[in-house]
Formats: sequence, C-alpha cells, structure tokens
Amino acid sequence: MAEFDLQEHIQSLQVVANYEIPQEHDVSAMDPRAVAGLLQAAVVALAESPDAITDPAVFDAYRSLLKHAESLQGSTMSKLLDSISSAFQAQVEATIRDLEEEDQQTFMAHKSPLEMYAFLLHWFVSAAEKVKATGEEDAPAPPTRGRRGRGGKSAAASRAKKAEGWTWTEHIPGTLGLISKVLRLKTQRIWTTTAERDTFINCLTGPAYRVTENEGYMKVSAIRLSVYKVICLAVKQHGHTLAAQITIMQSLQYYEHLSEPMAECLAILAKEFDHVQLCDEVLREIAGKAFSAQDSKGPRAFSRFLVRLAELSPRSVLKQISLLLAHLDSESYPMRMALVEVLGNLIREIAVSSDLTADAQQTTRQLNGLYDLLLERTLDLSSYVRTKVLTTLARLCDLPVKFPKQRLAITRAAVDSLEDKAAGVRKSSVALIVKLVVTHPYGLMHGGLLGLGEWEERYKTVCEQLAQVEGVVGKAVERERSEEEDEEGEEEGDGDEEDEERSAGPSRKRKSKKHRENDDEMEIDGEEQDEQGDEDEDEDEDVEMQNGDEEGAEPRTPKKKKKSKKPRRSEFNMEALANEQAAVAALEGEEMMHLRLRKRYYAEALSFIRQIENGMKVIEELLASTNKPEVLESMEFFRVAHEYQFDSAEVGIKKMLHLIWHKDHSSTSEDGKELKGVRPRLLECYRNLYFDPLPDMEPKQQVNRIAKNMIELTYDATLAELTSLEEMMRIMMEDGQIHSDVIGKLWQVYSSERPLPRAQRRGAVIILGMLALARRSVVADRVDTLVKIGLGSRGRVDLTLAKYTCVALQRLNGSAKKVKGSLMDKNIRHETDNALFKKLQEAIEHPCRSKDWFGMAEQAINTVYALAERPDIFCDSLIKNLTRRAFEPKKVKTSAKPVEKDPEAMDEDDNPEAADVSGSQDAIDDKDTGDAFELSQLLFVVGHVAIKQIVFLELAEREWKRQKHEKELAEKAAAGRNSDNPAQASKDNGEELDQVAGNAEDEIGERIAGMRETELLYGEESLLTIYGPLIVHICGSPHKFKNRTLRAAATLAFSKFLCVSSQFCDQHHRLLFKILETSKDASIRSNIVIALGDVAVSFSNIIDENSNELYKGLSDKDLVVKKNTLMVLTHLILNGMIKVKGQLGEMAKCLEDEDERIADLAKLFFSELSTKDNAIYNNLPDVISHLSVGAHSVDEETFQSTMKYIFTFIEKEKQAENIVEKLCQRFRLSEDPRQWRDIAFCLSLLPFKSERSVKKLIEGLQHYRDKLHEEEVFNRFQEILTKARQNKSQNKPDAELNEFEGILEEHRRQGAEDQAFEKRVEGKKAAAKKRATRRSARKKAPQPEDSD
Repeated sequence: MAEFDLQEHIQSLQVVANYEIPQEHDVSAMDPRAVAGLLQAAVVALAESPDAITDPAVFDAYRSLLKHAESLQGSTMSKLLDSISSAFQAQVEATIRDLEEEDQQTFMAHKSPLEMYAFLLHWFVSAAEKVKATGEEDAPAPPTRGRRGRGGKSAAASRAKKAEGWTWTEHIPGTLGLISKVLRLKTQRIWTTTAERDTFINCLTGPAYRVTENEGYMKVSAIRLSVYKVICLAVKQHGHTLAAQITIMQSLQYYEHLSEPMAECLAILAKEFDHVQLCDEVLREIAGKAFSAQDSKGPRAFSRFLVRLAELSPRSVLKQISLLLAHLDSESYPMRMALVEVLGNLIREIAVSSDLTADAQQTTRQLNGLYDLLLERTLDLSSYVRTKVLTTLARLCDLPVKFPKQRLAITRAAVDSLEDKAAGVRKSSVALIVKLVVTHPYGLMHGGLLGLGEWEERYKTVCEQLAQVEGVVGKAVERERSEEEDEEGEEEGDGDEEDEERSAGPSRKRKSKKHRENDDEMEIDGEEQDEQGDEDEDEDEDVEMQNGDEEGAEPRTPKKKKKSKKPRRSEFNMEALANEQAAVAALEGEEMMHLRLRKRYYAEALSFIRQIENGMKVIEELLASTNKPEVLESMEFFRVAHEYQFDSAEVGIKKMLHLIWHKDHSSTSEDGKELKGVRPRLLECYRNLYFDPLPDMEPKQQVNRIAKNMIELTYDATLAELTSLEEMMRIMMEDGQIHSDVIGKLWQVYSSERPLPRAQRRGAVIILGMLALARRSVVADRVDTLVKIGLGSRGRVDLTLAKYTCVALQRLNGSAKKVKGSLMDKNIRHETDNALFKKLQEAIEHPCRSKDWFGMAEQAINTVYALAERPDIFCDSLIKNLTRRAFEPKKVKTSAKPVEKDPEAMDEDDNPEAADVSGSQDAIDDKDTGDAFELSQLLFVVGHVAIKQIVFLELAEREWKRQKHEKELAEKAAAGRNSDNPAQASKDNGEELDQVAGNAEDEIGERIAGMRETELLYGEESLLTIYGPLIVHICGSPHKFKNRTLRAAATLAFSKFLCVSSQFCDQHHRLLFKILETSKDASIRSNIVIALGDVAVSFSNIIDENSNELYKGLSDKDLVVKKNTLMVLTHLILNGMIKVKGQLGEMAKCLEDEDERIADLAKLFFSELSTKDNAIYNNLPDVISHLSVGAHSVDEETFQSTMKYIFTFIEKEKQAENIVEKLCQRFRLSEDPRQWRDIAFCLSLLPFKSERSVKKLIEGLQHYRDKLHEEEVFNRFQEILTKARQNKSQNKPDAELNEFEGILEEHRRQGAEDQAFEKRVEGKKAAAKKRATRRSARKKAPQPEDSD
C-alpha cells in the first residue's frame, strides 16, 4: 500500500460523498448478511494481527462501512467500533513495547497503522453522530399519532428493535478513554516533524472537540471528564497548546454551553497536570478582545467562562487580572458584571488562603486595591452591574476575615445605593445591609447588639478611662523628673513608653490615613463623631502623650518647695525605685494601648451603627414600593434590625404593619425562587418578633410575654396603626394562631384590681376588641367584666379606657359585614331596657371636664346604635337630660369643682384654654349664661345622634324590605301549591309579584327618604327640630360664642346636620363655607373640609356648585387642613361625586409641595385619575394655563417638574397628536416669552413616536416661527427633532425632519434679525425724539434776544 497521508485524508473527509475509496463496497445496496460477512472478514484479519489494517482490502472494507454508516444496523455499528478500538489498543501496546526496546526501525513501522486507526476512529465519531441524529428524528413521530398506553410501548419497542440497542452516548466514554491511552505514546519519537505530529494529535483530539459541541453529551459527567482528560494530555505531552487555545476561543464564541466546561478543563489542566501556560494564553487573548454594547451572545459566554475559572482557579486569573481589568470599561455590561464577580472571587481567595511567597503588606495592598475597584463599580451606568457589585459584596461579608475599614466603606456604598433609580439595585443594597448587620465584627466584647445609646456610653467611658490613664502617666513622669538622682532611669522608662507608642502608631496611622479629615478635634465626653474623626483622635492622643514631658515640665516650681524633705528619700534604694517606676510605666503603657485599641473599636462600631441608622429612613420609604422583592427585603431588614436592637428599628416595624392590606400571594422571582406574599411575610415577621414562644421559657412566662407584646403594640399607636393592627389580629385569630391562655391573660390585665399603668389596661381592652372581630365569644363571655371595669369607676377616671371598652362592646353584634345587594342582617340586637345601656347612659351623663369625654361619648353612642333594638328611645332620654343640665340655671358657680372632685389624675388638658373652657362663658355674664362645656357636650351628642339616626334608618329600610321579600316568597309558594298548573301559575305570579315587590321597595325607599328629609330636622315630633336653629345661631355668631371647644362642637354638629336633609343643607351650607373661610382655628377648618366630603356624598349637586370654595383649602397655611382637603377632593373626584371644572391645576400644584406626604398624595391622585377615560388629557390645557399664567402661576422650575410628571400619563399616540396641535395654536395667542418657553417645554415632553405627530408640528410652524429667536424655545425644538430622529419606526419622515431643521434655523436667524431691526428702529426713534426735543429747545432760546 502507498504511504498513508493522514492530513490529505482528513481534508478529503470534509465532504464524505466525494471521498474516494479504491476498492469501495456499495454497502447501501448490499443485504444485511453480506454486510455482516464483509465486516466479519475485516474483523478476523485485524484480530489475527493489528498490522493488517495496512492491507488495502481490510482498510477499504472499513472505509466503505463508515462511508455508508447511515444504512448500517446498530449491532453492526457496535461491532465496527469494537473491532477498531481493540485493534487500535493492541497496536498502541505493541508500539509502547517497541519504543521501550528503542529499536527505531521497529517502532517507526507503527507510524502508518497508528495514523490509519486514528483516521478510522476520527471518521467513526462523525459517522456515529449522524446515526444518532437519524434516531432522534424518528423518535418523536409516534406521539403525534396519539399512540399511548400499550400501543405506545409497542411502538417504542419496535423502534428499539430497529436501532437494536445502539446508543452512541454509551460508547463515548470508552472511545475517549482509548484516545487518552493513545496519548500516552511518546509521539515525538515516532513523528519526527512537528507538522506530522500535530496532524496526528489533531486527528485524535478532533473526536473530543466534536463531542463537546453537543450540549446533551456535556451534561453527562463521565463524558465531560473524559473530554477534559484528552485535551489535558494532548496539551501537556504533545504540544497541543496553540491548537487547543484556538479551539477553546472558537468554542466560547460559537457554543454558549461550553463556557463553564472549558473553564473547568483549564482548571484541571492547571491543578492536576501542572500546566498553566494555556490558561494564561486564553486569558490574555480574552483580555485583548473588544465587545460592543450590541453584541449579547459573545460577552455572555466569555463572562460565564471568566467567572467559572475565577471560582475554580483564582490564582491563574489573579496573574492576568491587570490585563483583564480593561474589561471594566467595556461597552458590554455582561463583561463588566463578570469582572465584578471575578474580583469578588479573587478577594475571597486572597483573604482565605495564605500565599507563602507574598508578605502581609503586599496582601493588604492587593485586597485594598480589589475592594476599591469593586466599590467604584457601584456607580456603573448599568443597573445590572450595580446589582452584581452589591450581591458580590454581600457574599464577601461571610468571609472569616473581617475588614473593618472596607466594611465601613461598603456600608456607605450600600446606604447610598438605597436611593438608586433601579428597584433591583435597591433590593440588593437592602440585602447587603442585612448581611453587614448579621455578620458585623462588633460582637466580640459586648454580645453583638447594636443600640446606638449603649455604644455611645461605652465610647464615652473608654475616652474618660484613657484620659485618666494619660493623667497618671503624666504624674509619674513629673515625679520621676523631680528626682534628679534618677534622671537616667526616668529617661529609659520614657523611651520604653515612646517605643511602644511608636510600634502601635504606624499601623494606626496607615489605617486612618485615607479618612483623615479633621485632625484638630478630640471629644472625650462621648460626643458622636464619624469614624474618620474617631480614628484621628487616636493620633491626637498620641501627640498629647508624647507632649507629656513638656506638660510635666511646667509645674516643676511647686515641686521644688518639697525639696526640704529630700534627705529622707536618700535613705531608700534608688535603683529598686527606678526599676519599680519603669515597671509601672510599662504596665500603664500596655493599658493605654489596650484602651486606645478599644476606643478605635468603639469608634468604628459607632460609625457603622450611625450609617445604618441613616439608611433606615430610606428603607422605611421602600416599604411602600410597588416592587415586591424590594418590600420583602426591607421587611427582612427591619426584622433583623429589631433583633440587633437598633434604635430606629421600632419605627420601621410599626410602618410595616400597614402592609397587612396587601392583596398578594406567593409568586416566583426572576432567579426562580419562590417569593412569599407580602402579607404572609409580614405575619411571619411579627410572629417571630412578638408572638412565637421562646425556647427555655416556662409556659406561663411565654403567655405573659406574648400578652405583654400585644399590649405594647398599642402604645402611642396612631389611628392608622391601630386599624392595621386590628386587621392583623383578626387574621391571626381566624387562623387560630392566638392561644386561649393569651386571651385569658389579657382579661386578667384588664380586670386587675392592682393599680396598673393606664396604657396597659387600655392596651388589653383594645386587643380584646380586635380579637373579637374574628370571634365574638371573646367579649360575649365577659360582658359583665367590660361593664364593671370600663363603664364603672375605673372608666369614669380613665375616659380613654371607657372609649375602648365601648369599641369592644360593639363587637357583640357579630360584626357581620353586609354583602352588597343582600337584604340579610345578621347583627344581634338587645332590648333598650338592658342594664348595659343604662351603664352607657350613666357614663355619658357623668359630670366631666375632660376633652377625652367627646371620644368616649361618640363610641358610647355608636355602641347603642350597634346593639340596641330602639336606639332612638335611648338617645331621646339622653339628649333631654343633657339639655336640662346645660340650660337649667346654676345655683352655685361650679367652675372649679369638677377639677377638685377627682383626686386621681385625669388625662385632662392642663393648658389655660382648658381652664377657660370650664367657665369662660360664666365670666361674661353670670345672669343669663350657661356652662359652655356642658353646652358643647349637648351639641356634640345631638350632632352625632343625627348622623347615626340616618344609618339606623337605612338599616330599618333594609329590614322592612327583607320582611316584605320573605312575605312575598311565602305568598308565591302558596299560590303555586293551589294552582292547577303550578309551573304556569308560578311563572305568572312570579312576574306579577316582581312588579309588586319593585313598587313596594320603591315605596319603602321613598318613605324612609321622606322621613330623613322632612321629619328628622323639621318634624313636629322630632326632638332634633329644636336644635337646628340653635346650632345655626351659635355657628353664625362667633363674636358672642368665643369659647373654642363650644365653637368646635357646634361646627361639627352643624356639619352633621347638613348631611341629614337636603332642605337644611340648601338653606345653610353657605354658612359652613363662610366658617371655612374666616375661622382662625385650624382644627375647625380641618373638620369642615372632611364634613364637606360627607355632605358631597349625600347631596353632591349642592357642593358641586360651590366646589371652588373647597379647592381653597389646598392653599391653606396649615398642613393638616391642606392634607385633608387633598384627600377629600381625591375621594370626591375619583368617585365621580364632583366634576372637575378647570381646578385640576390647584391639585397639580401639590405635586411639588414642600411636605412629602402631600406631594405623595397628589401623585397617587394623578396616577389613579389616569385610569379614568381621558381625564388627564381632557384637563391638560386648563392645567397648563393655570400654572403658566395668571394669578395662580408658579415659577418655571416648578412648572417644568410638575408637567414632567403629568405628561407621563399621556401614552396614546392619538392624544399626543391632538396635544401637539393644541399647543402649537397656543403660540399664536400668547405674547409673553415665559408662555412661549412653557409651551415649548410641554411640546418637548411628548414622545413623537408617530409620523402624524411630527407632521402636526411642522404644520403648526406658522404659529411659532416668530418665537424661535428666543434661545430656550429654539433649544426645545432641537430636543424634539432629536427625539423624532431616535424613533425606530419604518415610516419615519427623515427628509421632512431635515427640511424642518433647516426651516427652524432659517426662522431663528430671521427672528434674530427682526429683533435686531426692531431694536435699531426703536433706537433711531429714540434718537430722533431726542433731536426734535433739542431743536425745539434751541428755537425757544433766541426769542428773548429778539425782544431786546
């Protein structure tokens, strides 16, 4: 056989169909038996001698079979592979034996057989791939025919029979193992030229690289490891480095799944084969590549490769990091992300493993440099990179080595990132802060809690101790200096001290060099400083210590007076004394070092705590975020902060409570993890903090702790917090999470005979009332206790307790929520003569001077209306009694008595106003003036009864309708039974009854409405009739009735009366607006605004006519009035109670309000309004006019920020087109340059996505061309042009835009010329006027001369 040229054959194999075989067998045309015979003959030949492969007949038989591999059966393929593999192995073994004998002629004879076997194996792998592919193509066919069950199984069996068990995957590890054995050969001895050897090695590694291209194969561990072994052996022993480098780079470029396997291969090569050259070369080549921002696939693959390599072989990457850092400025953000992660892995490697070759200083420098690079990336343009930096830093927090200086820098960066515009970055920064807190290094001495106050106290103490020690050392120096004999010993002692200080000094100075800002401050009294100042303090103290000699030198003169006693000293052994003093000085030096280190430790801890405390304000805001992962992370932060006892954590925990209203469930996040819903997570947090039992605690103590925690949650809680807490308690009670023992404990606290703090008893009844929402029996079983405590002597002393007792009593009616449209009423009511109501009446009528009475009375009346069968009878008696008390003439003046009658300290107002309330009206005129406070009580009750009576009438209406409905159903059923044709009769009766029922319901509704309209406030038998005129008189005569409490109560009652009857409202509503306008009392104005909202709900047409008056509240000086006005208007407008008539501009002003809450409310209003059909679009022109010109206009900066927000809601292209047209027409009518600038700014905010928008702008040119000379107007149009060009739509009018740009420039120039011409004309006019004036002056001047 001619010489076998491996290179030529491999090249020919690229197109298998054109590959020529001299003695080719057409296997595809042969029957299976003939094929088997052909293979068998070849196999026998090789079995006899592996060298038989050089026989052309045998070699051609194998090549023919491989050329037509697609037509071979599985068993044939298997046999073919076995024969090639076993013969190749035998040939290799023979070669190794001959190589050992070192007979060149003998082992060179193996060259051709080895190449031929390598060629056949190379070809077999590519052929096997094709066989596998055809198998896969056949596989999916049967399921499309719907074959299932047994049929499916039989189809699968037939396919398996067809393939006869052949699966190439099973044979890959063995084949690659054989190649690894071949690579053990000393190829350089057989192939003397590099080209030949490389061809042979490439032929062997080719199958391995081909296998890597299939992602499925690379998931099999055995195959993956075999591939690595082949590549590593080829590189290590056969000079395959360059070829492997090229292949790896191509693999990373074209096969994304190979990123991590290639990194693993290089790591194995470096660790197990001690070959790092290839890894270095690959990293250098990657460092030299440039990636564009548009390329996504390439950077992603290379970035994953770098990250994986840095995990597995960080030292290899560290050597090349200086080159790789160029990618930190790459346009492609995946590469920047990869570098960030690589830096994190390098820091971990350097910090954890000790490098014997590098010294400590070099390691520190390396770490500092890497940390600095990471922290710089927190300012990266891409939010993905910023997020990656924060997650990398969070992982580094787990390192056993704590880097105090770096941790403080990381904390600063994390706190700054809390205000990032990207939600992902904010979430990661919160997670990083949580990690920093959990892994903080300040727990070594004091247990790890991070309360600011405690640490400040420790810092103050250590500063004082340090000052004290410094003083002692100073005195020792003085004593030694005064002993002239011991001067030498003293100097040695000083030298020792200074040496110790110097040895500590450099490390401290290195540590604080970067943060030195304020070197001349030293605060020993515990004042707070940042860590820079604190670290510098140490240096200041060093200086002071070194100056101790000088300070000690000054007071020598008084010491000299004692020299008369010196002769006694001479009796002592001076050498012993010197030694003792040196020892004392050394001891004190050590103590001072210890104290200084402690001081720095405390300073760093304080700096860390303060930074976290500063970040808490932002994290509180993140609790209200719309991004769920961010909210969950913020909740976790506050849970952790509470555990570590941060001072501000309590505020965040309270704010979290409002998340109980979230209506969401568990979901899956971007990284595939399950996210808990906000509400379940909140309940879990609160359970962990307050309600879960602690280990190692007695059951009784557990109950006490849980009850105590529940009660403490009510302390200083606002109404909103109590409402949210109520919802939480209800949910927990419904889920059975509150043990009956805890409820028993709460009752025990409430009814305790021992004197308890008032807040504790109140808290117990508040919680019991909340729990009763879910289970009525909580209070139903203990009504007597409630009446005895809350409405008895304790309730009279503590009116707030009485108020919350009334709230708890209201739960007795079952608290059943009404289903919309349902007539069912599940509330439970009691007879009016029940002892409970008597107690309530006594509580209300009990003489009292406290303003807390009003809250208690309101809840007591609510309780009566919730529980009584006939609350009107109760209120009739109550009002009459209060009226008698208010108007009966007083025999004795009792202004001071109510204060004296109760020795127990009531929660009364101690200010002068409250004292004035008790008898200010008495002081005016004793004869005909009653008690203002008692009159206030009467009016308050009358107003509240009026509003509750309306609600009661609605319940009565519902009850009547229910009874009517039941009666009709019974009649219908009876009619159906009596009829001959029940079905037809029931149908007829049904229609008839529906008609009658409808009429009856209308009748009931009209009757109730009539009672409300005419009887309640105007009926002859109505008790409220007489109070309407009285209230109107008091409200309308502020000069007569000057008492604040009376005016407030009267205004409140008047507002409630207005909600009852439209007739009364129509007659008197102007008085309410007048009070709103003229009252100086902010609380009265605030109440009126809220009341107007209620009146608008009842009689919208009356308020709608006067809505302008309501908008005035938005410009009120008092924040509460402004906030309430905004909330009421939001409610009324969004629910369609009042129409917006051009006043939306006033609402828009609130978007830029100084108070954050008002600005947030305004944003909420506009975002909700945007969901209504075209509401913002329809009112936009009015808003622009309102804010741009006229009495209500705002400055330009405010106008622009307001419009920027409002224009975000203009999303429809049609709307944008119409706005362009309208705004262009506005230019025509405006003369003020400020208006031109505002209109141009509004135009620049539109998206200009459609061709029509641009055309409308060009068409409107005639309206604004003469305004383009104004610089800012022209700049806005340039912005619009840029925006229109960025549009990627196919119909973008590029030619028209270019033409438009030219026209703009032309008109701008022309406008500027016109302006200049106008100025010249004006100048000439002025000059001509001056000349004319001078001429006339000259003409008049000569006249006197002529007369002479």
